[in-house]
Amino acid sequence: MNSWQHIYEKFNPVAFQIGSIGVHWYGIMYVLALVSALFVAKYFAKKYDFGIDTKGLDDYFIWVEIGVILGARLGFILFYDPHTAYYLTHPWQIFNPFMDGKFVGISGMSYHGALVGFLISTWLYGKRHKVNIFKILDLVALSVPLGYVFGRIGNFFNKGLIGRETDVPWGIYVDGILRHPSQLYEAFLEGIVVFVILYMYRSKKRFDGELIALYGMLYSLARFVAEFFRKPDFQLGFVFGGWMTMGQILSIFMFFISLLLYIYLFRKKIR
Repeated sequence: MNSWQHIYEKFNPVAFQIGSIGVHWYGIMYVLALVSALFVAKYFAKKYDFGIDTKGLDDYFIWVEIGVILGARLGFILFYDPHTAYYLTHPWQIFNPFMDGKFVGISGMSYHGALVGFLISTWLYGKRHKVNIFKILDLVALSVPLGYVFGRIGNFFNKGLIGRETDVPWGIYVDGILRHPSQLYEAFLEGIVVFVILYMYRSKKRFDGELIALYGMLYSLARFVAEFFRKPDFQLGFVFGGWMTMGQILSIFMFFISLLLYIYLFRKKIR
């Protein structure tokens, strides 16, 4: 257990070098998250009717990835970054991976921003190809959670989104302070638990869009709980009365939007 608690003292976040550019484990995990989500989507697309074939998935994947990257970065800048005004007046810096001539990568991504970008790109894809986007979104609901596990493990490797101080024996020292490995809690709650519930429920699906609406509610609940173990964003701290985080507030909004979507689709089905 002692080795586990001091893992960051021995772990190198850079997996390997390509010239002067370091390839981080976080980046590798991000790629694995995307690839695994696409693999799972293709598996379910072949096994069940989600209104899209594997060739269509490849095309859809490109649309979605563009939306996710744009949404995640812009969402972070709007909701979390303390230099929002600077980026809005210098938009070319939003995706600039260099600082003072040195490659530092792009840090700062928002899940909720990625979700908005994803939904917009899905809507545009549906309009362009005239397909039932709610069927496709149900496929996404089954495919994304396991990919999300890799993303949170990437956060863990990158020593990002660290947990709150604790005295539990499985805590990890971060700069001399014992903290919850909250990234792993999130990987389990928001990834594995959400996937298992949706996978077990998939055969009981009653209308198109039900799985994605359930995903939105389940993820929101999991994220809300996980945030109690995660250190608030340093630039924001606690908000709304001094006990909630921005992630929890956004999760509340996401939950009720998903609930309204569920009610709307359910009523539309029984008419």
